Amino acid sequence: MAAQYDYELEFQVRDYECDLQSIVNNSVYQNYLEHTRHQFMLSIGLDFADLYERNIVAVVARVELAYKTPLKSGDKFVCRLRVEQQGVKYIFYQDIYRLPDQKLCLKGIVTSTSIVNGRLAVSNEIVEAIERVVKGRNVGV
Repeated sequence: MAAQYDYELEFQVRDYECDLQSIVNNSVYQNYLEHTRHQFMLSIGLDFADLYERNIVAVVARVELAYKTPLKSGDKFVCRLRVEQQGVKYIFYQDIYRLPDQKLCLKGIVTSTSIVNGRLAVSNEIVEAIERVVKGRNVGV
């Protein structure tokens, strides 16, 4: 994994994710990104169901996607992620690369935030988990 990323997850395109042009439908890429974010959060000790039970709701506020190279049925690919925290925002920089040639397929920026007890607020649990990731990223730099 390239040093600029905090997490990666491999996938394979399924037939039903493709449109009439035999390429992955544009909306499906958001599913790939979301699943990668959720798996990343679990890997750093954050479970959405557990947060929800404690009245902490993580929500997507904005998505920016730049499609570069289409994926096709059967393609293997990897979704890579880097996270930053800025105020009440958690920003996920997510890129998708086709395997094995590492061809860039998509560049994405997903901005999320949290609602704590019904109000827009910083979640200390999320911030602390992200800070551990960032600290680990900067070790040896």
